[in-house]
Amino acid sequence: MIGISKLYCGTVEPSDALRYGRKSSSLPSHLLQFSIDKRPVVVWNATRRCNLKCVHCYAHAKDRPFDNELTTQEGKSLIDDLAAFGVPVLLFSGGEPMMRKDLPELAAYAVEKGMRAVISTNGTLITQETARELKKIGLSYVGISLDGMEEINDRFRGVKGAFHDALEGIKNCQAAGIKVGLRFTINRFNVDEVPHIFDLLESMNIPRVCFYHLVYAGRGSKLIKEDLSHRETREIVDLIMDRTHELHDKGISEEVLTVDNHADGPYLYMRLKKENPKRAAEVLELLKMNEGNNSGRGIGCISWDGEVHADQFWRHHSFGNIRKRPFSEIWTDTGNPLMKQLKEKKKYVKGRCATCRWLDICGGNFRVRAEAVIGDVWAPDPACYLTDEEIS
Repeated sequence: MIGISKLYCGTVEPSDALRYGRKSSSLPSHLLQFSIDKRPVVVWNATRRCNLKCVHCYAHAKDRPFDNELTTQEGKSLIDDLAAFGVPVLLFSGGEPMMRKDLPELAAYAVEKGMRAVISTNGTLITQETARELKKIGLSYVGISLDGMEEINDRFRGVKGAFHDALEGIKNCQAAGIKVGLRFTINRFNVDEVPHIFDLLESMNIPRVCFYHLVYAGRGSKLIKEDLSHRETREIVDLIMDRTHELHDKGISEEVLTVDNHADGPYLYMRLKKENPKRAAEVLELLKMNEGNNSGRGIGCISWDGEVHADQFWRHHSFGNIRKRPFSEIWTDTGNPLMKQLKEKKKYVKGRCATCRWLDICGGNFRVRAEAVIGDVWAPDPACYLTDEEIS
């Protein structure tokens, strides 16, 4: 994650992270990207079932039961292990996590064990009663996916009425006092909707939005041709910075982040260096703390069936199953060659990545995209939009 509002607009200083000692167990959630121990934030795809048909779904989710999902008791055993391991955040995802009837019970159990419980959802199933229940159990945050206004979102989500129902879910969370934010996956189909998302943030007083760059995995692997060009990516990142700054000039301090393309960090720094060199130097320190992509180190994923992945996009490669070995044991087993390499991947990247001046900040970007397009995990990420001049 690249905190546009934090870095570009100055809402977080280097001293904020240093003041907390940079240990993930003590850092507030909005500073976890600057932790030094990199205890993984864990995404648990608690179910593969979903009531929508999103064209970019990395999980190939479908609206039918699956008989291989972890049971409630297996989920609690998983949470026991994650808590003992020091995982700071457990993000319940899917499919659509709200389709698990025991989700509130599992989220409450995670909170009881000292973790921050977060839900990534399409929002369409969050009724007033559900929102009140989630508030009662101490849920930290609800991220609701919108990929544009009504027409575009419903086409992208594959179900008419999804936009309306998601807005109701947002309103229900707000009424219950739960922090709620938006999640938006950028592609050519919906890139023109980004300004409207900023308008929605302002009109509905939504405090957070994450703009995700497209990752070629699951059904999203069919959308490679729908990804932005390098020029278009630069333009939309500039627009996101501009609109974020406009909000802050109005005194509206929404948190704006970009996700899944760590070239955004150096790009933001180079722009800021021209506009405010003193501030740029502070931002460079924050980017060094962030360390870029952390798949297999600072973020991990557990599938509905217990398989452990480097992140939610690596479903084609499992490091083991929590039904056979605890996550904490699987995650620290560097006898697995890929796990070992991911934990020190700057040693293995090839081509322009290997000699890039921003490698310590970017972390080599997304290996799974390189594999999807080039067939080599360690080849340069094809979505890196920095020029050869900018990286030399």
